[in-house]
Amino acid sequence: KAQPKAPMNHPDALAALARTPPGYRPRTRHLCADGTPRFINALIHEASPYLLQHAHNPVDWQPWGDAAFAEAAARDVPVFLSVGYSTCHWCHVMEHESFEDELIAAYLNDHFVPVKVDREERPDVDAVHMEFLQRTTGGGGWPMSVWLTPQRRPLFAGTYFPARDGDRGPHRGFLTILQALHENWRDPAMQQQAEPVLASMRDQAAADPDATVPPPAILGALAEIYDRQFDATWGGFGRAPKFPRPCVLDALLRHAHRARDHVARDQVEVTLTRMACGGLYDHVGGGFARYSVDREWLVPHFEKMLYDNAQLARTLLDAHQATGRPLYARVARDVLAWMDTEMSDPAGGFWSATDADSADAAGHMHEGLFCTWTPDELDLALDADDAAWVKSTFGVRRGGNFEGRSILHLAAPLDSPGWDRWQRVRRTLHAVRAERPPPGLDDKVIAGWNALAIGAFARASLVLGEPAYAARAARAADFVLGAMRSGERLVRAWRAGIARHPAVLEDYAALIGALLDLVSATGEVRWLDEALRLQAVLDAHFADPAGGWFRTPDDGEALLFREKPDYDGAEPSGNSQATLALVRLAALTDEPARHAHAAAALRASGEFLRRSPHGAPLMVCALDAWHAEPTVVVIVTP
Repeated sequence: KAQPKAPMNHPDALAALARTPPGYRPRTRHLCADGTPRFINALIHEASPYLLQHAHNPVDWQPWGDAAFAEAAARDVPVFLSVGYSTCHWCHVMEHESFEDELIAAYLNDHFVPVKVDREERPDVDAVHMEFLQRTTGGGGWPMSVWLTPQRRPLFAGTYFPARDGDRGPHRGFLTILQALHENWRDPAMQQQAEPVLASMRDQAAADPDATVPPPAILGALAEIYDRQFDATWGGFGRAPKFPRPCVLDALLRHAHRARDHVARDQVEVTLTRMACGGLYDHVGGGFARYSVDREWLVPHFEKMLYDNAQLARTLLDAHQATGRPLYARVARDVLAWMDTEMSDPAGGFWSATDADSADAAGHMHEGLFCTWTPDELDLALDADDAAWVKSTFGVRRGGNFEGRSILHLAAPLDSPGWDRWQRVRRTLHAVRAERPPPGLDDKVIAGWNALAIGAFARASLVLGEPAYAARAARAADFVLGAMRSGERLVRAWRAGIARHPAVLEDYAALIGALLDLVSATGEVRWLDEALRLQAVLDAHFADPAGGWFRTPDDGEALLFREKPDYDGAEPSGNSQATLALVRLAALTDEPARHAHAAAALRASGEFLRRSPHGAPLMVCALDAWHAEPTVVVIVTP
């Protein structure tokens, strides 16, 4: 939570001011008509909700681009690069503590060129600097803070910093770090210390491919790794915090099917069931939060991301097919309904995320306030019998389980009568909750995330036999292919009629896969034609001759190095998505060149798959699909 900032006459502020060079002064504030301070910086012209959140900071933020680095060169100062996203809790904290502090902002403005990046708009900028951060510190996360020379060479990197020394334990404060970098950044040793790291990053991107496609046994090796990590009581893998990571469950479902491995299938069932019962799932509004801070899936980090929910909906549908359990179909429908009703732009696409924090009656922000309940609130909203049933069934008690309030959760899935009762009661609770101040909404449309949602809706139409889902998928696909395309190229982000930033590998790869899902759901050949056009762009501008694809096109912006992503995290890597889509496309078209291209991509990932199959579960799925013999049915009619 944000801490009060030291006023300008606070001893800490005066001490910091005494250490600044002669001529230092805080920036002049602009006053609104009511006398309150108001600042405007260059981010006011951006479309990203995250960048607009910072448009009134006293920091003279600039967007990423040549102009910022040209100013740094002219002034002979470093660039301070801050990367985050709109629903990032610690990004909000650092903004309140440091970027709204006039003393810190003034020092930052005088000695650096501050640059803000929305990682969701520019995953390419985020990824290469995150790689540097992880290699130099052993960790990562957002907000990401990187100091660069005017020539774009990294000097130093970190994540969140408290505003001043001692604010949060022994950690150095942001102002102290700024002062140290201002005094030392011209030191040749400091400027050269990044070179070995950068060389290693380039070498990894240029690794030689294997001579042959890896064997299908890698799928079994992945299952063995996750068997050792499995939490048999609560589901999921490893310790808290727990992230859903749907591609792991997808790979285990494939292994369970291929090897008739009931253990792997049971692990998927326990995980999905516990997630659907826990507080990670929004029982009133539908949709899953970003992750759980505990082992039991009880206390989530309350923001909801489109990409998580799109992938989980599809995984739930696959689990429903594999097990026949109606629970998974019910929850998948809820997730799809949340995306359709609360995350849909009127133009046809899907918005990106909702925030974790919302305001109380006094305007103070609290994490999870929108989603949690007290017994008194339930008593006011429902009749006595329903209120008592909800409190007993969903664990609502005085004192709560999260900051004095209760996160709704179940000890076990509801039976059919309980589910029917809950559908009636939740409508009332949803209406009551709608009167609360809502969490922030990031209403930009991301091409790759929309593709994941399109694929989920198309898959639901096929699995559940409901054409309305395919119609929603088609509407979103038409929007992306229309409003988010310039010529043959896709655009990464759209908001309020403005499309910005060239699309990256994962946008193309996810959309090709989604269009193939629409082919399966509708039988319409136009979706196959669109997939082939996008694949042609990937082949022409993103492909590595050694196999696989780069994140950025050959005519894109030159960054620290040209990355070839391989790790399947919360979002699968572009290479995994592109390889799986190409395997499917090759099977549909029976083109030898596409089979060969897919094989080359798998060979390029061979060493990584053998060493760390659990690092690329979706690529392992692509490998399994490549080795599988597709069933071909030819229907001959007059």
